[in-house]
Amino acid sequence: MIQKSLLYRQQGFTLLESLIALIILSVGMLGIAALYVEGLKAGRTAIFRTNAVLLAADMIDRVRANPAARDDYELEGATYGCINGDVNCTATELAQEDRLVWESEVADRMPTGTEAEIDVTLGVDDPFDTYTITLTWPEVGYQEPLEYQLSVIL
Repeated sequence: MIQKSLLYRQQGFTLLESLIALIILSVGMLGIAALYVEGLKAGRTAIFRTNAVLLAADMIDRVRANPAARDDYELEGATYGCINGDVNCTATELAQEDRLVWESEVADRMPTGTEAEIDVTLGVDDPFDTYTITLTWPEVGYQEPLEYQLSVIL
């Protein structure tokens, strides 16, 4: 009798076991999908932060390259042809074009709604000026806009 009952033992999985395994697998896959979405958001934020750092450094390099018009980088104006052009421009016109080109790059590389500001504080007690470049942009998943600020004393 004992050997006969061993021959009729059930083998394989029951339907209930299969359903439980499928539910556990589904919950795990949903968790992986949520992590994937968070990873994409973090990657997007990292790209915009990197672009903000590069754009701010680019503007400071433009200021350093044009020392005669360091105080004019706060001015807004439209001038074309100074950079790689055949027009003889003043240092102020070159500064205005630098700013115009830089703002165009900001618009191309940052999300819609990005604000770019250049603040120049002239040295009163010392011979040095302070330049503050601020980039502020809206980011998905954040209540407040993100900001990168670079201050340089020249």
